Amino acid sequence: MQKTKTLQHLALATTLLTTLWGGAAHAVDISFFRFFGDCKTEYGEVTDVAKANGECGIITALTNKFNAENTIGAKVVTQTVDWGAYYDLLTATYSTGNIPDVAVMHASVMPNFSDRDLLTPLTKPMADLGIDTKDFVPAALKNASAKDEVYALPYDLHALLFHVNMDLMKQAGLINADGTPTLPKSPEELLEQGKKFKEATGKYYMGTESQSAEGMMVRFFDTLLWQQGVDVISADGKTASINTPEGLKAAKLISSIYSEGLANAALDYPGAEQAFLNGETGIMINGTWAVDNYNAQAAAGKVGLKNYAVTNVAQIYSKSSVWADSHMWVIPKDESRSEEKTQAALAFVKFLNDNNFEWSRTGHLSVRQSVLNSEEFKALPHRAEFADTATNATALPQVQNQRAVYNAMVTDLNAMWLTGTEPQAAVEAMQGGVERVLRRNR
Repeated sequence: MQKTKTLQHLALATTLLTTLWGGAAHAVDISFFRFFGDCKTEYGEVTDVAKANGECGIITALTNKFNAENTIGAKVVTQTVDWGAYYDLLTATYSTGNIPDVAVMHASVMPNFSDRDLLTPLTKPMADLGIDTKDFVPAALKNASAKDEVYALPYDLHALLFHVNMDLMKQAGLINADGTPTLPKSPEELLEQGKKFKEATGKYYMGTESQSAEGMMVRFFDTLLWQQGVDVISADGKTASINTPEGLKAAKLISSIYSEGLANAALDYPGAEQAFLNGETGIMINGTWAVDNYNAQAAAGKVGLKNYAVTNVAQIYSKSSVWADSHMWVIPKDESRSEEKTQAALAFVKFLNDNNFEWSRTGHLSVRQSVLNSEEFKALPHRAEFADTATNATALPQVQNQRAVYNAMVTDLNAMWLTGTEPQAAVEAMQGGVERVLRRNR
C-alpha cells in the first residue's frame, strides 16, 4: 500500500514538473517580494551561486539562476523592500491588487497572514512536487504550519550568535587552553570579563545595534529570560512575564553593559558592524546571517578583524536557550492569479528548496535534515562552533502581532541607555506595552 502511494506521488510530481519544465506552459512573470537588500550592481548578472556571498548576494544569484535555467520561460521579477517597512507594504498589496506571487516571511509573522486566510495552502502542492516535508527539522515544519496545513516552505533557522575578534580576546587574556574564547557563565562574570577586556585593549567588549528599531538587545533580553526558565509570552499568547524578578535581572545586566562603558550606545546597525570589522569590538551580538560576510571580510585581510570566530550566545543562566526565528517562502493568496502563474510560482519555490544548501552558506542553519547531514554543509566555515544553536533555538509562541510585541519592547528597553531609564521602570513599561498588544489579539 505504501509503495502504491509513493508511486502515485511520483506520478503526480512527474506530471506537474513536465508541465512546468517541459515547455507546455507559456512564458510568465513571477513577482517576488523580499527584503535582504539590493545588490544588483554586484550580483545582478551572477548565475553561479557559488560566487555569491551574504543573504542579498545568494538570493539574487539563485533568482538569476532560475531565470536562466528554467525551460518554461518563467521570469522572476524581484521587488526589494526595506526590512522596516516590509510587512506593512506586503499587507497593503492585498488592497491594491498587486499581490506578489512569492514572498519571504518570518515564522513569527506568519500567524498574522495564515489566521486571516491570506496565504495559499501548500500541503498538497508540495507533496505533488515531491518536496518531502519529513526532511524538514520538526521545529521548522511546525513554524510553517497552522491548523494542520502547511502554509510556507521553511528555508532557515536563524538565531543570535556571539561573533568574536580572537586577537582582541587573546590580548585581554580571555582565551581557553583549547584556543576557544572564554565566555561568561554568570552576569557577574560577564561584567568582570568586560572590564578586564576594556582595561587590556581600550576597546569595547561588546557591540550591537543600539539606536534603532532593529532592537537587537530585545532579542538578547528574551534570550536571558528563557535562560532563566521564564517564557517571555505564555504558550497561549495571553500573558507576558517581563515585569518579573527574572526580567529585572536581565534588564539590569543589559543596562550595566552600557553604563559600565562595555558597549557603544551610539551605534546603529551599520555602525556596529563596521566597528566590529574595524577591530574595535571584542564580541558582536548579531545573528547567523552575518557569519558568511564576517568570515569573508576577515579572510580578505582588508579590515581590522583578522582572526574571526563564532560561538553560541553565552549561557549566562541555567538554560542554554537563544532567540531564534525562521525565514520562509509563501505564496500569498490571490483569487485572480492564473493557474499558469501559480504553477510557475510553485516551480520557483521547489527550485529554492532544491538549493537550500546555497542559502545555508549565509550562516543560517538549514532546515533540511538531509542538508544538515551532508558533508558539504559540515565543511562550511565555523559551523561546528555554533552547532548547538540548532537545539537551543527558542522562539516566541505563534501568536498574532509578534512584530507589535517586539516594537513595544524596543523603545522602552533602549531607553535605559538612551535616556537613563531605570531597569525597573523599563520592564514595567515593556510589560504594559506587550499586554496591550496581547489584549488586542484576544
